Amino acid sequence: MQPAELRKKLHGVISFPVTPFGKDLSLDLFGLRSNLHALLRHRVCAVVAPAGTGEIHSLSPEEHLAVVRTAVEEVNGRVPVLTGVGINPPIAAGMAKQAAAGGAAGILAFPPYYQSMDEEGIVAYYKAIADASPLGLIIYSRDWFAPSAALVEKIAKQVPTLIAWKDGQGDIRRFQAIKQQLGDRLHWIGGAGDDMVPAYYSMGVRTFTSSIANVAPRLSLRLHELASAGHSAELTELMNDLVIPLYSLRAKRKGYEVSAMKAMMDMIGLVGGPVRPPLVDLRPEEIGSLRAAMDAWRPWF
Repeated sequence: MQPAELRKKLHGVISFPVTPFGKDLSLDLFGLRSNLHALLRHRVCAVVAPAGTGEIHSLSPEEHLAVVRTAVEEVNGRVPVLTGVGINPPIAAGMAKQAAAGGAAGILAFPPYYQSMDEEGIVAYYKAIADASPLGLIIYSRDWFAPSAALVEKIAKQVPTLIAWKDGQGDIRRFQAIKQQLGDRLHWIGGAGDDMVPAYYSMGVRTFTSSIANVAPRLSLRLHELASAGHSAELTELMNDLVIPLYSLRAKRKGYEVSAMKAMMDMIGLVGGPVRPPLVDLRPEEIGSLRAAMDAWRPWF
C-alpha cells in the first residue's frame, strides 16, 4: 500500500489489539486470530499489531514477525494492518523491513530507548526506519519524546514517507502547536487514550487509537461518531459512566493500561491472558472491582 493511500484510510477508530499469551507466557497466535475475528465485525479503520497495547517491547523479533503475519492473514485486506517498531535504529529498521515483507501496510515508529539524543540524532533515527521500507510511516510521540513543532517539521522534511503523527501524551497545547505549524503535511491521530476523545476532536482531530476496541469496539465507534458530530451530552455520559472509571483503574499501576484490557477480555470470552514482565497483572481485589463494573459495560460487548 502506498503511503498516500494508507493516509486516506486512517479516519475513525484505529484498533490496538493485545498480544495474547498462554499461562506459560508463550505466544498465543490462535487467540490473536480469534480476537481479530471478533474485532473485524466492526468498522475500525485500521489495526496496529503489535504496538504498545500489544506489548511490543516484550516480543522477540521472531515473535514480532509472527504477530504481523498472523494479523495480515486474519484481516485479509479488509483494513490496513500496521505494526509498531522501535528500540534502536538497527532493530527498528529490521522490524520495519520484515513487516513490509510480511504484508504490513504501514509502520508506527516508537521513540528510541536513549533519552538524551540531539535533534540531529532524532531525525536520523526516524530516517533510518523510513529508509528500511517503502511503507507509510507514523511517528508515535510518547514517554520521554515530546518534540517541539520545529523538530517535527525537521523530521517531516527529511522523511517523505512520514504520513501521520500520533500523540501519545495528551499535551493538547503542544499538540495544537505542532498541528498548526505543519497543517496538512501530516494526518493527525489522537493516541493518548479513549478518554481523550473529547479533547482531540475539539481541536479538529478525527482519528484516534483505541485500546477499548479490544473489548467494546461498538463503544469506540460511538465515541468517534458522537465527538465528530459535536453531540456532547451523550459523549459526556459515556465518558463519565464507562471510560473515565476504566482509565482510573488503568492509572493505578504502571502497565495497567494493558493488564486491565486483558482482564476484561478474559471476562467476556475473548483471549487476553497474562502480561509479560516488566508489566504486572491486576491484583485479585482489582479483578473483583473490574468484574463488578461489567454490568454497565455489557450493552457494548
